[in-house]
Amino acid sequence: MKPVPFVTLWWVLLLVSGLGATRKGSPEEASFYYGTFPPGFSWGVGSSAFQTEGAWDQDGKGPSIWDAFTHSGKGKVLGEETADVACNGYYRVQEDIILLRELHVNHYRFSLSWPRLLPTGVRGDQVNEKGIKFYSDFIDALLKSNITPIVTLHHWDLPQLLQVKYGGWQNTSMTNYFSDYANLCFEAFGDRVKYWVTFSDPRTMAEKGYETGHHAPGLKLHGTGLYKAAHHIIKAHAQAWHSYNSTWRSRQQGLVGISLNCDWGEPVDTSNPKDIEAAERYLQFCLGWFANPIYAGDYPQVMKERIGRKSAEQGLDVSRLPVFSLQEKSYIKGTSDFLGLGHFTTRYITERNYPSRRGPSYQNDRDLVELVDPNWPDLGSQWLYSVPWGFRRLLNFAQTQYGDPPIYVMENGASQTLHCTQLCDKWRIKYLKGYINEMLKAIKDGANIKGYTSWSLLDQFEWEKGYSNRYGFYYVEFNNRNKPRYPKASVQYYKKIVTANGFPNPREVVLVNKDFKLNVLLNVIS
Repeated sequence: MKPVPFVTLWWVLLLVSGLGATRKGSPEEASFYYGTFPPGFSWGVGSSAFQTEGAWDQDGKGPSIWDAFTHSGKGKVLGEETADVACNGYYRVQEDIILLRELHVNHYRFSLSWPRLLPTGVRGDQVNEKGIKFYSDFIDALLKSNITPIVTLHHWDLPQLLQVKYGGWQNTSMTNYFSDYANLCFEAFGDRVKYWVTFSDPRTMAEKGYETGHHAPGLKLHGTGLYKAAHHIIKAHAQAWHSYNSTWRSRQQGLVGISLNCDWGEPVDTSNPKDIEAAERYLQFCLGWFANPIYAGDYPQVMKERIGRKSAEQGLDVSRLPVFSLQEKSYIKGTSDFLGLGHFTTRYITERNYPSRRGPSYQNDRDLVELVDPNWPDLGSQWLYSVPWGFRRLLNFAQTQYGDPPIYVMENGASQTLHCTQLCDKWRIKYLKGYINEMLKAIKDGANIKGYTSWSLLDQFEWEKGYSNRYGFYYVEFNNRNKPRYPKASVQYYKKIVTANGFPNPREVVLVNKDFKLNVLLNVIS
């Protein structure tokens, strides 16, 4: 999970909108909606391998780009922290499964470490059997506890040798290496894993890894590197989906999708066509960048036009946005059995024209500014504000934009930077209540949402933020060698939502209790 760059010019929002406390015509918090989720709705929590496992060089694991990035000692991570030990999850599997049981969740979303399974990244070089056994035993333990594994193949920790030898996602050969890795995972675990996520939040992986350099591999290939990386990631996703579809689906009966993170973009002025267009453009450059090729066969038209025009103005013969061939468009379209969505917050969007002479960059290509409202609840993070109504809008946008796909919310949660006094995270409880209720409203609107994954099970390594941001239901004492976990107050709250499958009307709960007492009385009499 990660922040998205934006402009924290609150005064700009106030000037643009000409308002104080709330923008005219802005969505207000609607009344709370009591109701329960559809039968079979799946509740879960999530994590990723690099953020939790530790054991970075144990039992045959190879180095990842994030190992190299955090070990560089160049101030790339807050406090020069590494994930060498992280939550020590590699050695605490059984304890963490107890925590999952305590939460009463239906599923657990986690990722596999590519370099733990293939130390060089290449299947033909070596398969690490200890890595295979580790994940196989973990999956078995989850199933024994009636917890469904939702498995992400790649959550940012590319094998370092693929970066050194081939330039990582800048190289089209990654699609074949990823396909080989995916097939190994389908072969080893597919008899028990029925939900596969190819990539987690590839937009951030591309933008922060190849544009801003804030994430591994730390490259700053402005306005070019991120588009090339994304192009190869989309093709790698499609190839893995086709491999599963042609080779494994008939015998394993599983589903393969991708998880895309996006904040909601709301126009600053809903009566201004330019702001409305800018907000739409924000969503297309964020969600549509990956979802449109998968659901419609090509990049969003606005991306092709904007990047193409700016590339020409910058004296380039071809667009900085790569082009899919007709064959590739056909091959990529339809390669998702569900849409995974990650969402954390909302931005107000207004148009701002960035002249092409400023040089190529993702930010300039979009021609917009992201703003926040100073009245939104601030959770102590530099970027995450609690704006529940944006969640409903994003879910409904995805539902209509991509043809009514089954949606699994793969990431949603709130971070905290200050110490949690006596583990009482009331602000996280309020965040959960608001966001989950807006998701329930989206289902009422007609969105086909199948499951929800709260982020995250544990406090964990948060990429360039080190251990400063805590998203977990369980507090991890990182300064203690044993990394003990302690439940926060939100554990009990989330457990109640899971157990009740939503928010039953208080009156209904009272009636149910009365009926229960009556039934007990009748049983005693009889």
